[in-house]
Amino acid sequence: MEGLRKSKMRDFFVSFFLCLLMMAMSAVAQDTPLSMVLSPDSEWEKIASGMKFCDACCTDDEGNFYFADAGNNGPIRKVSHDGSVKEYGPSLYGVSGLQFGKGSSLYICQGKARRISVLKNGETLETVVENVRPNDLVVTNNNQLYFTETSTQRVYHVNLNDKIKVLRIVDTGILKPNGIGLTPCDGTLFVSDHLDKEVWFFRIEKNYRLTMKAPYASLRIRAKNLPSRGDGCDVDSLSRYYVTSDLGIQMFDPTGRLGGIILSPDPMKPVVSIAFSGKDFRYLYVANGGSIYRRLMKVSGVGR
Repeated sequence: MEGLRKSKMRDFFVSFFLCLLMMAMSAVAQDTPLSMVLSPDSEWEKIASGMKFCDACCTDDEGNFYFADAGNNGPIRKVSHDGSVKEYGPSLYGVSGLQFGKGSSLYICQGKARRISVLKNGETLETVVENVRPNDLVVTNNNQLYFTETSTQRVYHVNLNDKIKVLRIVDTGILKPNGIGLTPCDGTLFVSDHLDKEVWFFRIEKNYRLTMKAPYASLRIRAKNLPSRGDGCDVDSLSRYYVTSDLGIQMFDPTGRLGGIILSPDPMKPVVSIAFSGKDFRYLYVANGGSIYRRLMKVSGVGR
């Protein structure tokens, strides 16, 4: 009887310590992905300030960074590798999304002007499509443009190779479609929801339609029934996904599992847009209120 009691106690303690070990391993596994991307010797560095509301982060293929002051009428800003800031192109108002396409063509979301325009060589501004209220956009390597229209719960597609640009609705139903991004190989499109916590993934077909719609990753929220404020998106060279939110920049591994949350430089102000840029695309730039910050990372972006 005594031997049976000791055996049960031993089994209990073995099970207890195994449980503790599994919990510890789980915690380490949850923290490890974030430690793999953040450089331990790097902190947020303020690059620009004094704007009303920074938005529309993007990069060119040389690692120069671009952003807009969405709250004011003024030119887009260009940030060189050394951190110097200069104006780029004509004055624009209400810019919420930027993305380079082929060559030096910079595509621009101008929701208040109800159009998507293109700035060529930093000088000539042309309208691509109009009578829309675009929020954010991406351009694939073969010149296909996708953009979100939050007010109508739609995602649109435009083939930029066509002489006559045709708007095609490729998705409806996301509560507040906002940020939009692409995987490195252009095979998957992902869209953040500013209201709900889901990040939606789609497969891009050969005819540029979107299929296999699925809630692939879930943003953490501050409290039940509060909005996620999912917004700007980007991806690194190893297909980890970064999405700005109410809690900061949430990073997901390629399977959609949360790797961690990178706190924004100024938690009292919204962080709404991000982009990997700089030398070797190793800096993560963020639009945080009226300022732009950057942080050196262990990983690189994909250069768009």
